[in-house]
Amino acid sequence: MIKEQYHVVGVMSGTSLDGIDLVDVSFILNKGGSWQYALGLAETIPYPEIWKQPLQEAVGYTEAQLLQLNEDYTRHLSEVINHFIKKHDLTGLDAVCSHGHTVLHQPEQGLTLQIGNLPVLARNLQQTVVCDFRVQDVALGGQGAPLVPVGDRLLFSHYDYCLNLGGFANVSCEREAERTAYDICPVNIVLNRYAEREGQAYDAGGQLAASGTLDLELLKKLNALEFYKRSAPKSLGLEWVKQHIFPVLEASGATSRTILRTMTEHIAMQLAAQFSEKSTVLVTGGGAYNQFLIERLMAHVTLNVKIPENTLVEFKEAIIFGLLGVLRLRNEANCLASVTGAAKDHSSGSIFK
Repeated sequence: MIKEQYHVVGVMSGTSLDGIDLVDVSFILNKGGSWQYALGLAETIPYPEIWKQPLQEAVGYTEAQLLQLNEDYTRHLSEVINHFIKKHDLTGLDAVCSHGHTVLHQPEQGLTLQIGNLPVLARNLQQTVVCDFRVQDVALGGQGAPLVPVGDRLLFSHYDYCLNLGGFANVSCEREAERTAYDICPVNIVLNRYAEREGQAYDAGGQLAASGTLDLELLKKLNALEFYKRSAPKSLGLEWVKQHIFPVLEASGATSRTILRTMTEHIAMQLAAQFSEKSTVLVTGGGAYNQFLIERLMAHVTLNVKIPENTLVEFKEAIIFGLLGVLRLRNEANCLASVTGAAKDHSSGSIFK
């Protein structure tokens, strides 16, 4: 039944492997047709060490290994979501809207795989589940990413740009009355790796990078990568980083801090190239806390950067995947052809009851 208020749990797991983000969120459709949200409880459940390695290495798994991983991860995900629902005594849910975890993303080959989206999830949770949002878009010739821009348009249209700094950076904005969005460059999926070599889970505030030396030759090689010359729609995955970023960084022979400093400058330059001077940019994702990265971005372009309260910084994607699930329940478009390059706008996602 189509209604005007929905209570859902939004679930997101990003490529930076920070953990599983869960939000208790309600969406209200106003009489004028605009959406608003009310965020309840929000929580990130870190991945146990036993999960980090398989999620990092799954890109190289055989089909049989991926099938087993998908079953195991779906079980783990259902336990995490169930605990969240019971811990906070959530009742009257319309759905659990879950992204799953991306292990393969090769849209040019018609391939994308998010594990944790099996029908058993709905049985384990005893809830309606909306999930697996990317597959249909890729089947329609799209990139299957980014999907968050629908939510940017419906919930955050008062900003010129919405910039997410997670495992990868992606941006969305309105151009000629169409939503445009695309991946820009890798961020935490690279920075976290080299912070770990310095004994840190991540580069807090960008302090490690700030203490490093800028390698101009390495910076030049990074900025020359072919992906940056492509026009949108375009998206990135771990496969691309393993093929094009890590080999260049390792071949440089630079220290971890020099790599962090140079990679941060590279990211700042790639970000800066996307924005009009003096525009308003909403920045979310873990990279919003990287003060050095934000400083370097501002050194390349004059912007009105808005970093919101911590809950929105950390949980915006989980909130929006909740909205994508609601739109799917309403059979309304949650994937935009102007963003992904698919053959048409469409309502994507599997519904398991």
